Amino acid sequence: MRLVLFDCDGTLVDSAGLIHEVMARTFDDFGHARPALAATKGIIGLTLDIAIARLQGKPHVDEEAQAMTAHYKQIFMGVRAEPGFQEPLFPGIDGLIQRLEREDELLLGAVTGKSRRGLDAIRMAHGFEKTFFVSRTADDCPSKPHPAMVAECCAETGIESAQTVVIGDAIYDMQMAKAAGAHAVGVAWGYASVPELIEAGADHILREPAELLEWLELSDA
Repeated sequence: MRLVLFDCDGTLVDSAGLIHEVMARTFDDFGHARPALAATKGIIGLTLDIAIARLQGKPHVDEEAQAMTAHYKQIFMGVRAEPGFQEPLFPGIDGLIQRLEREDELLLGAVTGKSRRGLDAIRMAHGFEKTFFVSRTADDCPSKPHPAMVAECCAETGIESAQTVVIGDAIYDMQMAKAAGAHAVGVAWGYASVPELIEAGADHILREPAELLEWLELSDA
């Protein structure tokens, strides 16, 4: 039995536009210059408070970053309901998930910097309510690249980290996987570049979702 853990933002769903808009409005409301889109993409995957502090160039989360985090969470669902700010699946993801769900030797899970509410919204929007046997969010564990999300999913399922694969688009996903002793598989369609993913420890790069099935068959994971 193998455990396949998916990151969410930038891996399953294209959420950069929504995240950036909410972040930009949060910075506006606190009297700060809006971050550039590239800067926002660079922090996707981190827990929100750390992400905001990093966008401000702060070495740690202070009271203002905490207040901005609360504000971001407060306005998020309202922005998400506006036209043009949904979180669509990347092409090929729906078919991949459907095929993986039919594999008896695989358990699927999610490890995400989103809140539990955010992950639940994605699951409901795309019919993934029963897809993930196990999941960890920013509400449950320290921020990536800390290995806790992977370690806790392994402990809950009884599957060793050596039999676990983390699929993600961010350097933090790759670093988290390696720190936990799991296989790290990067995706080329997300927000980090392929060279960045390789430098962060990716064991393999997927150019399109369907390639995951072949890699799982060929790998010793």
